[in-house]
Amino acid sequence: MNQEQLAKVSQGNGFIAALDQSGGSTPKALRLYGVEESAYSNEAEMFDLVHAMRTRIVTSPAFDGRRILGAILFEATMDRQIEGQDSAAYLWEKKQVVPFLKVDKGLAAQADGVQLMKPMPELEALLERAVAKGIFGTKMRSVVAENNAAGIDQALDQQFEYGLRILKAGLCPILEPEVLINAPEKAAIEARLKEGFLKRLDALTGDNRVMLKLTLPSVDGFYDELVKHPRVVRVVALSGGYSRADANDILARNPGIIASFSRALTEGLSAQQSDAEFNQALDASIESIYQASLK
Repeated sequence: MNQEQLAKVSQGNGFIAALDQSGGSTPKALRLYGVEESAYSNEAEMFDLVHAMRTRIVTSPAFDGRRILGAILFEATMDRQIEGQDSAAYLWEKKQVVPFLKVDKGLAAQADGVQLMKPMPELEALLERAVAKGIFGTKMRSVVAENNAAGIDQALDQQFEYGLRILKAGLCPILEPEVLINAPEKAAIEARLKEGFLKRLDALTGDNRVMLKLTLPSVDGFYDELVKHPRVVRVVALSGGYSRADANDILARNPGIIASFSRALTEGLSAQQSDAEFNQALDASIESIYQASLK
């Protein structure tokens, strides 16, 4: 694990940009960016367009390591280049932004109130490629919709099982069991989730440490124990459907947690904007998220 990158992610001021929309979420991301489905006729063309959007974001003068600690990439982005350089290398060498990779293959159908991650039979091969590309860490997402003890345990066990395999490969895993913001018992789910996290974190051995990506909590400061846990590199928050303004407001009330926003980061950006308009809008977005992450 790159120690300079670890120090930046664990101690630096800033946030993590989530640029990892994939599969089913890509058309929505493009629509929000002003690119309709009529602009492409197949998946390859769709991914060309989303790579162009991500390239525009990453190459913007507003996007660099002064305010952004890391960026989460989709596998296809890792395999592509930005300005003639591998994406991960470009992020670190040109922007001083630590590269992460989304490794999950999407969500299984809901059972016991959760959506587990689909199996990852080729995980080790992907991790080997990621190490060769200069990736620092990974991210994988499951979803919790109900306060179901069995389901929450399954989601956490799966996250930690894969997390240990990722650590073995020399990468830092971000564990992300997202709690839906409209879940009927959101606060109770978060209490059960925190208890489960603490139990599993305490059981880690050696020098194993993980990152956590969590839905912004219903109770301010609720995840303080996780923020301070010696096995946690950093706790980051997803925007989860909140507007950027609301997500920033809640984030600012949770000291020690930093943002890892996707849709909220790109809110207000458009393919139709001039470069000056685009860069100004992105700069304002980055600055607002950066300030909220400092609190």
